[in-house]
Amino acid sequence: MSTVLIVGALVVVFVAVVAMVLYAGPGRGAGRGGRGLKRRFGPEYERVVARHDGDTKAAERELAERVSRHGDLRPKPLTREARERYVALWAGLQEQFVDAPHQAVAEADRLLARLAEDRGFAAATAYEEQVAALSVHHAHHVDGYRRVHRAAHLDGRDPHMGTEALRAAMVDARRLFEELVSDHPEDHARHAPHRPAGRGHRFHAPWPKGSGA
Repeated sequence: MSTVLIVGALVVVFVAVVAMVLYAGPGRGAGRGGRGLKRRFGPEYERVVARHDGDTKAAERELAERVSRHGDLRPKPLTREARERYVALWAGLQEQFVDAPHQAVAEADRLLARLAEDRGFAAATAYEEQVAALSVHHAHHVDGYRRVHRAAHLDGRDPHMGTEALRAAMVDARRLFEELVSDHPEDHARHAPHRPAGRGHRFHAPWPKGSGA
């Protein structure tokens, strides 16, 4: 009788374990657990927790829902011509920043929206949805997009948004731009913007003199 009970208990445990594995699915467990979400989202995890006033459960529910919606997204490749066009446009914005920083930031916001749409991260007109999708795949740099977007829509109303703050927003946004414009973002060095001009990827254009960089 005791043998039957032991076998029965083992069967129940086995079924429970199988059910948990099937529910998690390949790769889903790491994406849903708090530790997995924190590792996946990095600074984005901390930002969402802060927005939920320290409520980690609420933050993790939000991030898990983002993974569920956008985790399977496969970015569309850019043609060589499109990539070169985007690189040239961003370099032009860096030049424009010297004389018209607010306008350059506004253009950078629109450029990132179009680039994200071309890569398959929702329509350019759906900013919140774009950011949510980008946060799943580019969590360490998506906040640069938020910064230029906020700056672009302040329209000079924030007295603290001076040239240096705008330049910092552009620098952060450029890191996301560099990932989106490449089909292999994992090949980028973490400190690529500090490389000497003319070396490495062509889109690491230096800031022009007088830009405050």
